[in-house]
Amino acid sequence: MLRRTKNKEILERGVEQVIVKANLAKRLDSGEKLRVKLGIDPTSPLLHLGHTVVLRKLKQFQDLGHQAIFLVGDFTARIGDPTDKVSARQPLSPMDIQENVATYREQVGKILDLSKVEFRYNSEWHKNMDLAEFFQLASLFSVNQMLERDMFQKRMSAKKPLWIHELMYPLLQGYDSVALRADVELGGTDQTFNILAGRVIQPAYKQDPQDILTVPLLAGLDGNEKMSKSVGNTVNLNDSPKEMFGRLMSIPDRLIVKYFTLLTDESLADIAGFDQAMKNGANPRDLKAQLAKEIVELYHSKHDAIAAEKEFVQMFKNKQAPDEMPVCRLKNGRYALTDLLVAAKLASSKAEARRVVEQGGVSVDSQIIKDWKKTIIISDGMVVKVGKRKFVKLVN
Repeated sequence: MLRRTKNKEILERGVEQVIVKANLAKRLDSGEKLRVKLGIDPTSPLLHLGHTVVLRKLKQFQDLGHQAIFLVGDFTARIGDPTDKVSARQPLSPMDIQENVATYREQVGKILDLSKVEFRYNSEWHKNMDLAEFFQLASLFSVNQMLERDMFQKRMSAKKPLWIHELMYPLLQGYDSVALRADVELGGTDQTFNILAGRVIQPAYKQDPQDILTVPLLAGLDGNEKMSKSVGNTVNLNDSPKEMFGRLMSIPDRLIVKYFTLLTDESLADIAGFDQAMKNGANPRDLKAQLAKEIVELYHSKHDAIAAEKEFVQMFKNKQAPDEMPVCRLKNGRYALTDLLVAAKLASSKAEARRVVEQGGVSVDSQIIKDWKKTIIISDGMVVKVGKRKFVKLVN
């Protein structure tokens, strides 16, 4: 009974689509040990909460004894996944890829039990594939099939170039499932086309077609576009507890329920209760703080979560400076405000300093200053603040 309950959660909680659901449900209930694949191209050195939606789903399979496979697309990153792109991705160099991959194992280990993960790289097989096999692989698809892809249609309608190498990407991702003998492949909804390629290719290699489970794309901090490093709306797994907490407190209220559902272990019944409470007038800020604490605890510790909340309340609710902040050593004397901000590394240039002052984003010892021409007389222990989170204490 417990296994069936867990299997139901795998197939339904935070899931967008399962292909073929009846088949995967049957295999899960049978107790068969499945090889479950998740592939990520190393386009950035940082994994973020958007990645954890599917990583947490992989963890659910792992917890039930299935083989978790984390595939780094170090070879396919040289081509660039065209998914959801209005222009071709810039291919990564081997050095870029190596640098980006360096901390993946550590970051993935925040979610998965690494001792039970099959950690692979698709250069293992793609770098040795000869042209004859590649042509055989390509013969499984028609150009017509590839051009039916929505993103390619949009690209052509906008008269933007569609490059031949971009048509090859789904073939290579599909072949990854052959090389790994995958029973199941996980991914975001934007990967459905690429994952379906595996179901086409596997039978040609006398393998059963893999089942597919896709998860929703997580909206980023702006609440509009999906969480993405290129957009700058991420909460990264390597963010400090205080930064992680602060970023999560900035999400739009409408994302609270979805974030609880996709990013935490709260029961669906409790999450429904949170939703109803907000509809009944509860302050979303309180639930957002609970969400932030739970996520910080997941990727750091309970102690870190409590400290991060305390500092956030101190800074934003009580309008106090944090207990700990960077220190800048300057000699006593007079400084033009813009020079002071640059010297304290609170602005990268005088022009930026002037802009943030005029916007009312600068305070000295809790006094907002909007005159960028103002001269500041430095004193030991003076606190300068820029924006909501940048503090510097000046010392002799």
